[in-house]
Formats: sequence, C-alpha cells, structure tokens
Amino acid sequence: MNNFIIPFLFTTIAGLSTLIGAFFVFLKIEKDKLIKYSLAFAAGVMIGVSMFDLLKESVSELTKVMSKNISFIYIIIFLSIGLIIPIILDKKINEKKSQNKLYKVGILSMIAIILHNIPEGMATFISTENNISLGIAITTAIALHNIPEGISIAIPIYASTNSKKKAILMAFLSGISEPIGGLIAYLILSPFINNIIMGCLLSIIIGIMISISLIELLPTSLKYKNKSKTIIMFLIGIIFMYILGKL
Repeated sequence: MNNFIIPFLFTTIAGLSTLIGAFFVFLKIEKDKLIKYSLAFAAGVMIGVSMFDLLKESVSELTKVMSKNISFIYIIIFLSIGLIIPIILDKKINEKKSQNKLYKVGILSMIAIILHNIPEGMATFISTENNISLGIAITTAIALHNIPEGISIAIPIYASTNSKKKAILMAFLSGISEPIGGLIAYLILSPFINNIIMGCLLSIIIGIMISISLIELLPTSLKYKNKSKTIIMFLIGIIFMYILGKL
C-alpha cells in the first residue's frame, strides 16, 4: 500500500503547489502592474521549463531507442503539432468570453499546464515509487516551478472576471491534474508507457508552452506601460527556471 500512498502524496504536493501562485490574487498591488509582470514572468517560466527541462527530457527519452538525428526529426514534428494546438483551442473557446483577451490567456494557460502536469504527475509518481530520495528532489523542483504556473492562470482569470474564487478554482483544476496523472500511471498506463510515447508527448507540450508564451502571455503583458521592465520580468522567469534546473 505504501507503494501507492507515498508516491501519490508527493505527486499531490507537487501539483497543488500551483495554488500558492494562485494566492497572488490577494496581494495589494496595482492591478495593471500585477497583470503585466506576472504574465511576463509566467511566459519566461514556460519558455524556461521548455528549454531547460522538457526538451532535455524529450531528447533523453527518444535517444534511448533511436539515433540523435531521428530523435531530432521526431521532436521537430511533434513540437510543431504542439505549436498549432493553442491556435486551434483559441478558436474553440466560448465566443463571448474569447473577446476578453485576459480570460482567454488564463484558459489557454490552464489547458497547457494541465497537459503538462499529467505526464509530469506520471513521472513524479513512478520516480518516487522506485526511489523516495529521488522523489523528494523531483517533488521539490516541480513544486517550485508550479508556483509561477499558478500565477499565469490565476492573475488573468481574476483580472478578467474580478473573481478570486474562480481564479483559485482554475489554478486548482490545473494542479489536481498532476495527482490524476499519477493515478493514471498507477492504474492504467504503467505497462504501456514507453520512451517514444513519452518523448513525443513531451515535445508536443514544449510546442504548446512556447506557443502560449510567445503568442498570448508575452504580447498581452507588453500592451501595458514600461515595456522594458516587462521584458526584464520575462528574462527573470527564464533565469529562474534555469537555476531550478541546476538544483
């Protein structure tokens, strides 16, 4: 039973740390500043996660079973698929709500992070199941980078709806997808997950993250004043994830 409880507990802690970022909606900061800096930082975090974490993992998974050249082709193909997915989702979001740019940004961020968290939850669960020390390290790293992901969902949702409850709920839904990923790994997918599937899935997530960061989050944050400070926050987000990747 401990082979389930401990890995599931770690996976849940990692996922629900997203809520810490969501509680930024309670900060007494000027709304425009909170929006532009949090979105820019979140865009940097997504780019950083893609460059320093997901890409490395995708290459690692694929090169276990194929050459580097073939792996590169797989990554480009599935990354391109990921780039297109947010554009398609953009058109599918409710017509009335899609006219609200910030609401759309929050919803797209939530979808991207859910898609990211499910395989991440699988990886956390399986790693902890095999090695608790490794599980602690992975859980800590994931929890730290889930905090700004919570910000990227909650702040635009709160700014567009003026509802703190809705902002926190959306962040919770994204966070709970991580232990759901752990459950899926435990109950269903463990015998079927292989290196190619994981590598391709991670490449798709990279594409989704990059697309949302560069097409939605960063351009929206740059519509506000003091663009130079906004760019600095974007770069801080990238550097933050680089440092976490080295821990």
